[in-house]
Amino acid sequence: MGAPIPVRVEGGDPATPRLDRHGRRLHDLRISVIDRCNFRCPYCMPEDQYPRDHEFLGKADRLRFEEIERLARAFAGLGVRKLRLTGGEPLLRRQLPVLVRALARIPGIEDVALTTNGSLLAAHVDALREAGLGRITISLDTLDADTFRAMSGGRGEVADVLAAIAAAERAGFTRLKINCVVMRGTNDGQVLDLLDHFRGSGHIVRLIEYMDVGTCNDWRRDLVVPSAELRARIATRWPLVELAPNYGGEVARRWAFADGGGEIGFISSVSEPFCGDCSRARLSADGRLYTCLFASTGCDLRTPLRAGADDAALAGLVAAVWRARGDRYSEVRSEAVAAQRERVEMYSIGG
Repeated sequence: MGAPIPVRVEGGDPATPRLDRHGRRLHDLRISVIDRCNFRCPYCMPEDQYPRDHEFLGKADRLRFEEIERLARAFAGLGVRKLRLTGGEPLLRRQLPVLVRALARIPGIEDVALTTNGSLLAAHVDALREAGLGRITISLDTLDADTFRAMSGGRGEVADVLAAIAAAERAGFTRLKINCVVMRGTNDGQVLDLLDHFRGSGHIVRLIEYMDVGTCNDWRRDLVVPSAELRARIATRWPLVELAPNYGGEVARRWAFADGGGEIGFISSVSEPFCGDCSRARLSADGRLYTCLFASTGCDLRTPLRAGADDAALAGLVAAVWRARGDRYSEVRSEAVAAQRERVEMYSIGG
């Protein structure tokens, strides 16, 4: 494959990170390896919109591992340092450790991570670790078995996810991120139990505001529990102190239990937008480049890739898309904007 292809910025150094129209650099790439999922969570793939006979991408329509690796090398040449594998549910893609191993060897890539619902993780976590996977984020919206079952569309069991967390710990993943999407009237009353379970474990629970991602999840603002409200609830039981960001463009605002019980995060796209320093691009399973989680359209990279475009041409196409990027949906969100704008579904490009 060779080294990453440097693409020169006019008047600048080839290694200078590419900047978009708001001066944001390209640093993170989220790669959806499959659009299928074995859960039907109401905020992403509600059962009534995606029944068991729904037609997802065929094998020929998905990027092959070697195609993903080639595109990832182009992104690395433009400044991407962190890769995250997502879905759908990425562990439905066979032989995922093979892809992890290839991506972890790309010059310039410093971190390969995985986001998963955890239901299939226990059987694969050792192979993923050995292949070079650095970090894992597991979705876990509640510890209550009945609520969990309902929030997975009747397809998941909380015991399986807890077993996966234990397996990940045994494999050496000592600092997991536990993502919880909070919906008013569904699981917001169970947040304290979730935090209590993971206090002192070294893992980081991240509380995510229910977002208007895609168009099928019947998003309503009154179902959003603002992070400030959650922090106030938590602080009545465990006082919190705010922590500085680990790096520019970090998604979650960091807080810690004042008594040393660990760290928690708040992802507040609705009430506290963080578009201003967003450094993330997204690659869908069918090879489309999206520059925002709330994007309407993506740039087709699969067609030129399969038509024989060389590495420099692919990198130049990615760079041009990023230069033209002006996305800041969460900062301009309104009820009218949310209702009128078509948006790509989250399962296609990962969360």
